[in-house]
Amino acid sequence: MVVSMTGFGRGKKEDGSLAAIVEIKSVNHRFAECQIRMPKQLLYLEDKIKKKVNKYVQRGRAEVFISIEGQNLVNRHVEIDWTLLDEYVKNITAIKDKYEIKNEMTFQDLAREELISIIEKEATNENLENILLMAVEAACIQLLQMRRLEGAELEKDLTSNLSKINQHVIKLKEYAPIVVQQYKEKLSKRMLEFTNGHFDEIKLLTEVAIFADKIDINEELIRLDSHMNQFAQTLSANEPIGRKLDFILQEMNREVNTIGSKANDSSIAAHVVEMKSLLEKMKEQVQNIE
Repeated sequence: MVVSMTGFGRGKKEDGSLAAIVEIKSVNHRFAECQIRMPKQLLYLEDKIKKKVNKYVQRGRAEVFISIEGQNLVNRHVEIDWTLLDEYVKNITAIKDKYEIKNEMTFQDLAREELISIIEKEATNENLENILLMAVEAACIQLLQMRRLEGAELEKDLTSNLSKINQHVIKLKEYAPIVVQQYKEKLSKRMLEFTNGHFDEIKLLTEVAIFADKIDINEELIRLDSHMNQFAQTLSANEPIGRKLDFILQEMNREVNTIGSKANDSSIAAHVVEMKSLLEKMKEQVQNIE
């Protein structure tokens, strides 16, 4: 099955006053990578979230955005450094006495960050982890659905282009023997012109055989057929297939290049140009497959 590497999914789960919202965006990447942006108090769940996402995204970069809505997610309390505060008041009082300062000490004088601070601590909530992981699951399912839909379109285009290449291969199989015959006739005509009708038939056949061997593309066409069959079979495999398809395309391109280098004929060269153009389109499409 063809699965695209690009897609988007969103999941939201609620439980009482708590709500977890998860959005996942996936893009092309050579390997599997997961980046998570979420509140600090949820960092302890990072590994669990990644494991769940990796069940659905086996190749590509997934960007996960998590937000939590609700009350009492954080407990706050005031913390006073009484020892430092006593020292502070003691010294302020001594300064005032020594220099006969009459101003009264106020709360504002004491409300200093190093003396009095507000401490935040995450509230424990047993349901938070459950609803968050359920929201991640829902987002992953939606993401996979979108990736499969796009993958189906990619498969349709790839199959169409593969069929077009196959048509060129069929025509090349039909035309390749004609090139040899045309060369034989052309060479025979020249030899007749230069020898006034008297030439060595064996020499002619030898030259034709050498030429035929030089331009023979049957082996390349057979291998190209094999690669196309393998490509078509891989499209229906129930596993990540992007890298394998990319490798097969490289092999197909190699055979087409060899055919082009062997061809001593404008018609064969025209087929080669068309096949290379189709392979380039397929390569771009395969870069987006998981």
